[in-house]
Amino acid sequence: MINKIKFLMLAMMAFVASATFIACGDDDDDNNNSKQSNYEKYQQAVNQTVNSQKKSDKVILLVAFGSTWEQAYDTFDQVVADYKASFSGWDVYLSFSSAICINNARAGENVAPKDYYDPEHWLTAIGLAGYKQIVVQSLQVIPGEEYRRVRDSYVKDFMNNRNGDFTDAYMKSIDRQVAVGTPLLADERDTKILAETLNNEKDISAAVKEGIVAFMGHGNPEGYDYYGGNVRYLQLEKELRDLNTNYYVGTVDMDETYVDDVLEHIKEGGAFTFYVGDVPVPVDYGSANTAKKAQLYPLMSIAGDHAHNDMADDEDEESWYSMFNAAGIETNAYETNFTEACWKKNKSGDDYIPGLAERSAVRKLWMQHTDYAIRKLGTEDALSTPTTASED
Repeated sequence: MINKIKFLMLAMMAFVASATFIACGDDDDDNNNSKQSNYEKYQQAVNQTVNSQKKSDKVILLVAFGSTWEQAYDTFDQVVADYKASFSGWDVYLSFSSAICINNARAGENVAPKDYYDPEHWLTAIGLAGYKQIVVQSLQVIPGEEYRRVRDSYVKDFMNNRNGDFTDAYMKSIDRQVAVGTPLLADERDTKILAETLNNEKDISAAVKEGIVAFMGHGNPEGYDYYGGNVRYLQLEKELRDLNTNYYVGTVDMDETYVDDVLEHIKEGGAFTFYVGDVPVPVDYGSANTAKKAQLYPLMSIAGDHAHNDMADDEDEESWYSMFNAAGIETNAYETNFTEACWKKNKSGDDYIPGLAERSAVRKLWMQHTDYAIRKLGTEDALSTPTTASED
């Protein structure tokens, strides 16, 4: 749950970052030339990265929203390492779609500066490098706003050669040789698979036997056509509760599943009807849950700002940790029972918040989506390019 102050700060940061990300020139008659020059310099940097690392004609571009936390950077490093080990013969790159996260990573806030670049520039560099098979894999959890931006903006613009960067011959050569890997919970079947995977994790399995386990997802704001993504949280909760009624799922940004709603379901039980978009989703929580302990987990690929602040901040009265404890439920947001920690400073897992992508079993689920996308290449299920035939 983001309070108004946080929201205003993030909005201001987004405005500044968007200006910094593309345009760094002086506000004068040469401003447009400065913008173009900076854009070109940025593209050249990505081109050099690809050209120096290219070993194959096949490439997987991983796309995450990004983060400003060092723990998340180490998690992404582990994801890339797993992909390189599992997809022999494929080059693997990682991009951030958030300008704020890209800028902060480059600035090196309390860590060594890192360049992640955005998907548009990565795809341009990939095309200019002549890759023959391209898979763009979303590291999102649900098929919501961020995933749709990857699929319907970045990849679509690339396939349409929007900026005219590629020759007609190259565009013809990659027809049906590009595919998009879907997010973790692409369809309802994925919710059952993820529920079983999480329930089999040692730390989660131990916690749910002792009390409540509540997962905090991100969600999408209502009023947009993202109910196909938002409904996945409710479907996942149902699958989890079929395994153990101590499981609950809520979100940071989705009407009717905020932390106070989760607490209502715990304290009162009963039947509820959610409206995800215009779709009614009936849920029956049974009787009230009288458990006096709870463990919180982020339902996000990494443990970043939302996990450490909106979920775990003991100084924020509106955090999940504070509200659960205020409701009389002894709650932990950190844990000491996680053994796969990626963060260099916490390899033992002491006082740790694990993101989904820190769990090797969950990383394998994302890689299954990638494998499915690869199998589409060369078939009618892969993406096509518009005809480039001459009209003469």
